[in-house]
Amino acid sequence: MSFRGWRKTTLTLPDSRVVDAVCPVILSASRATDIPAFFSTWMINRLRAGYVRWTNPFNADQVQYVLFADARMIVFWTKNPKPLLRYLPQIDATGINYYFQFTINDYENEGLEPNVPPLTERIKVFKRLSSTIGPERVIWRFDPLLLSDSLTIDVLLDRIAHIAGQLKEHTRKLVISFADIECYQKVRNNLARQPAHYREFTPDLMRDFGKRLSDMNRQWKFEIATCAETVDLEQFGIKHNRCIDDDLMVELFSRDAALMDFLGYEPDLFAGSDRPYFKDKGQRKECGCIVSKDIGMYNTCHHLCAYCYATSYLLLPTTAR
Repeated sequence: MSFRGWRKTTLTLPDSRVVDAVCPVILSASRATDIPAFFSTWMINRLRAGYVRWTNPFNADQVQYVLFADARMIVFWTKNPKPLLRYLPQIDATGINYYFQFTINDYENEGLEPNVPPLTERIKVFKRLSSTIGPERVIWRFDPLLLSDSLTIDVLLDRIAHIAGQLKEHTRKLVISFADIECYQKVRNNLARQPAHYREFTPDLMRDFGKRLSDMNRQWKFEIATCAETVDLEQFGIKHNRCIDDDLMVELFSRDAALMDFLGYEPDLFAGSDRPYFKDKGQRKECGCIVSKDIGMYNTCHHLCAYCYATSYLLLPTTAR
């Protein structure tokens, strides 16, 4: 069984125009920008309006209207969900389920994330969010991992350990990825303007990192997974991740009949193995995510992270410090 596309309908706009619209069940908010950090008021206003207008980042002439009539799930991606916290009761009132992919890196010394809040503040917000909605609904990402002459594997592991010790009671899962520099022109351009020379992990270094991280994880007991990586670290207990994760949705939101119906889940002993896997074919081959509709826009995130594929180098300062 394959995914055949979202339900289509029409939408009458405030100016009385009638437009075509799609009705996704799962929303991604967003791989393209940090909606919780910078557009939380916009997000809640669009939920109230019932739709959003989305423009294809690779073709500005392609506009799509996304109706929330069938929406049962939002996956939030963020480095600072604090502005969205005050709206969570209103999102809860819509009946739409959600969980967070919350990136907490420590690149403060390198200045790679010039506009994220201080690390101590981000950790406090993580704990607050976790206590509000539950640790199983807040996934910690250290993403991506980069190397330089001074940013070594030892340094990265020490920084992860510093954060992990503070988050071990507040999340169940850690997701990592290794920076892809050469395949993204924006990333190459952004990092080339930094004072340090950044480089990618080799497969051998990935395996070394995975083994050492796995050994350290004995004290934290996170589930650890990689995001969209070809390297196999399963011998170290590190799985390939699904960030838009149907298994997690079934675990957390099995009482949502409409969501379970879309996922093909039946609550009996023998149905689980037959549930379809709706891989998102719009993502990279190595990405394990199931289908979703992303509602973000490139070149709108104000974090201006130097390694980001969604932000043009023209928007970045010459030095990110």
